[in-house]
Amino acid sequence: MSTSQTAPATAVPVEDALALLETPLLDLVHRAATVHREHHDPRRIQCSQLLSIKTGGCPEDCGYCSQSGHSKSPVAREALMDTEAVLADARQAKASGADRFCMGAAWRGVKDGEDFDRVIEMVKGVKQLGLESCVTLGMLEPHQAERLAEAGLDFYNHNLDTGRSHYDKVVTTHSYDDRLRTLHAVRQAGVSVCSGGILGLGEDRTARAELLAELASLDPAPESVPINTLVPIEGTPMSERQNVDWTELVRVVAAARILMPRADIRLSAGRRELHDAAQAMCFMAGANSIFVGEKLLTTPNPEPGSDAALLGRLGLVPAGRE
Repeated sequence: MSTSQTAPATAVPVEDALALLETPLLDLVHRAATVHREHHDPRRIQCSQLLSIKTGGCPEDCGYCSQSGHSKSPVAREALMDTEAVLADARQAKASGADRFCMGAAWRGVKDGEDFDRVIEMVKGVKQLGLESCVTLGMLEPHQAERLAEAGLDFYNHNLDTGRSHYDKVVTTHSYDDRLRTLHAVRQAGVSVCSGGILGLGEDRTARAELLAELASLDPAPESVPINTLVPIEGTPMSERQNVDWTELVRVVAAARILMPRADIRLSAGRRELHDAAQAMCFMAGANSIFVGEKLLTTPNPEPGSDAALLGRLGLVPAGRE
């Protein structure tokens, strides 16, 4: 499990996060790279693999998501996978160099019962394979977080997605505070927090600054911060969104590194659309984690061979290969 961060003494002002995002790019990257090297081995890359264990049919209306029951995407609804099938994928992930295995279910939130019991067994099985475990199951009650902790769960992912001022333009079926309550339950149970956001949802820099300030002000800040860029998917309300300029991604990665110096900052969805030089600059700016494997839930990921080649050219070493 990642080292816990020191809790921030005070909340991070949005103005401070915005000032970082508006710093001249190369100055910002230099500052972030310096912070990164003070807290991390700059050659080490943490590698996670993500599997959709229950796909489609989610009642939430998140505008970016192909698994929303409100969208017209071609993603088929699938029942919760069998435990042994999930563990077979976990074994393959480990053999491919992943050190963390993440499991995602398209649920509004966890419901006690047979399906949750099965997820608990999946977590235990992943841990027995010697992998770190992570799940993303939607909203969570405190007693459910405690059950996951008892099973040995290392990380719970629940992204804030965007800044509070922009949130209701992305999803209306649950609130920003609903998400924060889940993160609080996770933290209280002693499970590490994985929470980040998505760029390209129509937000401006101020909304991105709000997101970063909210994350950095959590007590303590998340151990893992995934930074996604929107992958427009046919049939979703955001299918026509334009790609975010790669320099904006670098800015957010660098600002996240400065504000959350001990966190793993992960390049997540949208990485397949990034050219190698943009990824390299993100790594320089403090990104030290990626998702490997062919898919992130339902969206495509770079080919494993291309990832290995890029990391090799940059002299970066996957943590699972150390």
